[in-house]
Amino acid sequence: MIKLKEFFKSEASGGILLLIFAFAAIICANTALSNFYFNFLQTPISLQFGDFALNKPLILWVNDGFMAIFFTLIGLEVKKELFEGSLSSYKNAIFPAFAAIGGMVVPALVYWFINRDHPEFYAGWAIPMATDIAFAVGIVALLGARVPLALKIFLLALAIIDDLGAIIVIAVFYSQDISMQALVIAAVAVVALVVLNRFKVTSICAYLVVGLVLWTAVLKSGVHATLAGVIIGFCVPLKGKNGERPADDLEHTLAPWCSFMILPVFAFSNAGVSLAGVGIEQLTSPLPLGIALGLILGKAVGVFGFSYLAVLFKIASLPKGVNFKQIFAIAILCGIGFTMSMFLASLAFDANGAGEEVTSLARLGILLGSLISAILGYILLKASTNKNYVEEQAS
Repeated sequence: MIKLKEFFKSEASGGILLLIFAFAAIICANTALSNFYFNFLQTPISLQFGDFALNKPLILWVNDGFMAIFFTLIGLEVKKELFEGSLSSYKNAIFPAFAAIGGMVVPALVYWFINRDHPEFYAGWAIPMATDIAFAVGIVALLGARVPLALKIFLLALAIIDDLGAIIVIAVFYSQDISMQALVIAAVAVVALVVLNRFKVTSICAYLVVGLVLWTAVLKSGVHATLAGVIIGFCVPLKGKNGERPADDLEHTLAPWCSFMILPVFAFSNAGVSLAGVGIEQLTSPLPLGIALGLILGKAVGVFGFSYLAVLFKIASLPKGVNFKQIFAIAILCGIGFTMSMFLASLAFDANGAGEEVTSLARLGILLGSLISAILGYILLKASTNKNYVEEQAS
C-alpha cells in the first residue's frame, strides 16, 4: 500500500499509466477481445432533458466530454503560467516560445512534404504538431533530480505553448458546420463566466454550472467542445477578494483525475490499433510515415533548430545550467505526441468520415513516432545530464 501511494505521488506515474493503458488497448484490439473492445467503444449513450438530447457513442463521450475536462486543466495551467509563472515575462517566455513555434511548424511541413501527393490525407497535417505533456514529463521524471530544474521548466513552458497552438488549430481548422443558435447560447455563457470572473466570484460550482451550459452549446454549435474547457479554465480567477485561490483549488482537484483516470481512459479508447496485416508496406505508406517522421524528425529539428537560432541571433539566451545537448534531448522527447496527436487524428479523420482504416494508419504512425521519440529522448537525456548534478548543486 505504501509503495502504491509512492507511485501515485511520483511525477512519472501519469506517463506510466498512459503506457499501460495504451498497451492494454493494443492487446484488446489484436486478440479475441477485439470485437468486444470495438463494440464497447461504440456503445450508444444518450442524455435527454425534454426535447433536448445528446446521442453519442461512448468513444465520443470520452473524446468530447472527458477531454473537455482535461482542456479545462490546460486552460488553468496556461493562465497561471501567463500571469504568474514561467511565461509571465518576455525574458522567460521567449526562448520556449521560439522552440514551441519550431516544434509546430517543422513537423507540419515534414508531414505535408511526405503527403503532398495525397490530398485525402491533407487534413492530418496538425497531428505531429502535438506534445504529450504527461508522457514527456514522465520520461524526464524517470531520471529524477539529475535533470536540472531549468530544463524541466523549459519543457513545461514549451509544452504549454504547444497546447496553446493546438487549441488555436482545433478552433480554426477542425470546426464543423456552424449552428448560429448554439453559438449565441455559447456567447451568453461566456459573458456569464467573464462577469463571474470580474466580480471575483470564487465558487467553483458557479463556474462549473455555467461551464456545463457552455460545453453543451459549443458541442451543438459545430465548434469543438474541448474549447469550452479552455474558456472555463481561463475564466476561473487566480485570486479572490479575500485572498482565495480558486484556480489553484480547481487545478489541484482536476490534476489527479486527469492524470489517473481521464488521460488513461482516453489512451485506452484511442490507442487500440489492429496490427493484422501490418507490414513494411503499411508502415512506410505516406500517412503513418508522415506522422512518425513529423514527430521524430520534425520535432527534433524544429525545437532544437529554432532554439539554436534564437540564441545565435541573441533573441533569447539558454537557461542557466542548461546546454544545447540537453535541449536536443528535450527536442527529441517532444516527439512524444501520443494522447494529443491521437486527439487531433480523431478530429482530422473520424469527424470527416475518412474511415477506420485511415484513422488506424494515423494511430499507427503516432504510436511508432512516440515510442521511438520516448526511447531516443530518454537515452540522450540520460547521456547529457550529470548523475552527480544534485551533489554539485549542494556543494
